[in-house]
Amino acid sequence: MKRRWFLASTAAVAIATVGLTAACGGGGTTGSEPKVLTMATSADYPPYEFVETAGGTEEIVGFDVDIARHIATELGYELQISNIDFNGLIPALQAGRADFVMAGMTPTEERKQNVAFSDIYYDAKQTIVFPSAIAITSPADLGGKTVGVQLGSIQEELANELVKTTPGMKLAPLNRINEIIQELKSGRIEAAIIEDTVATGFLANNPDLKMVVIPEEGPAGSAVAFPKDSELVSEFNRVLAEMESSGLMNELIIKWFGDEAK
Repeated sequence: MKRRWFLASTAAVAIATVGLTAACGGGGTTGSEPKVLTMATSADYPPYEFVETAGGTEEIVGFDVDIARHIATELGYELQISNIDFNGLIPALQAGRADFVMAGMTPTEERKQNVAFSDIYYDAKQTIVFPSAIAITSPADLGGKTVGVQLGSIQEELANELVKTTPGMKLAPLNRINEIIQELKSGRIEAAIIEDTVATGFLANNPDLKMVVIPEEGPAGSAVAFPKDSELVSEFNRVLAEMESSGLMNELIIKWFGDEAK
């Protein structure tokens, strides 16, 4: 599947532990203590962010993590990562428990009322994932079916709009993508709406599943989220632009999405 080239730029940082710092690092530190930025994410969204267990240890890795690692280094910070459910990410920003969020998040108008966003750094498509035994070619075929979506995601917003025009379509909101895939394979739901880059990874390990692209309408693309009025927005945008112009962003896209993502 041909994916569109990212639109603006991205961010990067050094991954530390999974967990929140006692105080977020946007304001710096005192004495000899290092400055720390806390990144909140939902590490169930490969290849953007996921938990790697190779070697007997758990580490959050992925496209967003590599971007965050680079940005943090460029800005002189260490990075800590907090792994929480997707629908808790914006509340974590609003409560001051994180300096920024990277989770393949789309900057919708509703979200912009509560948080600030960086430039868009990658643009993907939305898909319907379903068992190969079921015939689905478009959103119209979701009528009468139960459809899994991730709570708080752009896919849930899209599904809520589809429900209005698709008779009999029901939603099954779940916290994590792997839960959605499990429900799909068990037959408890009949379809799911998932971003194409994420769906591709799951389909590679589940040949009994298929996907079709949903025609694009409304907001698209991924951006970094910050608390309102955060001074980090301009700094992140600067490094994201540098990553794009230097070719580093292209290297990361190829690393995590393959040559066809260019």
